[in-house]
Amino acid sequence: MAANHYADKLSALPLFSSCTKRELTRIARAGDEVHLAEGALVVDQGDMGREAFVILSGTALVKRNGRKVATLGPGDPIGELSLLDRGPRTATVVATSELTVFVLSTRRFNAVLDESPGLSRKLLAFLAGRVRDLDSKTFG
Repeated sequence: MAANHYADKLSALPLFSSCTKRELTRIARAGDEVHLAEGALVVDQGDMGREAFVILSGTALVKRNGRKVATLGPGDPIGELSLLDRGPRTATVVATSELTVFVLSTRRFNAVLDESPGLSRKLLAFLAGRVRDLDSKTFG
C-alpha cells in the first residue's frame, strides 16, 4: 500500500496530529503492513515496547490487569508511546478478528527523527500537553 495511505492514518493520531504531510510520509515509509490471525497476541502487558501499531482493518481487545478496558478498530493506535521511551506495555492487546496493522519500530522511527529534528520538537510539545492534562486531572 502507498505511503500516502499510511500517512493519512498516522495524521489522525494525536501523537502525529501536528506533523506536516512530508513528515507523515517519512514516518509512513519507515513502517510495514502486517497481517495477524484472529486470537493473535499483538502486545503483552509488562513486555518492553519496541514498536507501535495502527489498526488498518479488524478489531482488537485491550485488557489491563486481566480486565477488558477497550475494543479497538481501524485507525486506533496500539503502543504509540513505546516509540518514544521503549517502556513496558501497560496493557495486553489481542486480535478479535483477522487484523491488519501498520507497524513502526522504534529503531526505524528514531532514524526518521534524526532526519527531521523539527519532528522531535512537535512530539515534545504533544507530550508536554499530555503531562499538563494529566496534572490537571490529578491535582485540579
